[in-house]
Amino acid sequence: MPKQAAPLQATLVWSVEGLVAGVDEAGRGPLAGPVVAGAVILDERKPIRGLADSKKLSAKRREALFDEIRAKALCCSIAQASVLEIDTLNILQATLLAMRRAVLGLRLPPKLVLVDGNRLPVLEMRAEAIVKGDATVPAISAASILAKVSRDRWCADYHQLFPQYGFDQHKGYGTADHLAALRQHGPCPEHRRTFRPVTELLR
Repeated sequence: MPKQAAPLQATLVWSVEGLVAGVDEAGRGPLAGPVVAGAVILDERKPIRGLADSKKLSAKRREALFDEIRAKALCCSIAQASVLEIDTLNILQATLLAMRRAVLGLRLPPKLVLVDGNRLPVLEMRAEAIVKGDATVPAISAASILAKVSRDRWCADYHQLFPQYGFDQHKGYGTADHLAALRQHGPCPEHRRTFRPVTELLR
């Protein structure tokens, strides 16, 4: 009898031996402040209920999950790229830089990094981009929560220095109130000079 060919086996991108990290960012769209990235390696022995895309959670729930992730994850890291880096590199490259810093900041080196979106930072280990991964991959959801809460806290702190802009409310996004404050007071040191509404005021 002729030998039968062995069946082909599909290999999933996450079927690797070793630790898997999830990575996501917060703050690409605002007119001010750093872009922040989180990286998380979850501990499957310590499940965290309710992980989801940070944008779908209330601020109170994000804060609670932030503390739980920090307590239960095998390791996690939060990093950022500054406004100067955003204006020098552009927002995409600054975001990828923040993501790279977050991964490099992990206490345990992952074998695989799963990144939300469709672009990857430069990394030494295997990485895979997953569109809408913050809604489907728990480690990416956890990373999105760390990044979002960290950036929101930055906005609350910066509001104390420049309360006239209302960073505690709009978190740096180009709302009507924020744009009105920009026109009245001009840019502050943390406004992104290369973003159009700010650039137009500097002409």
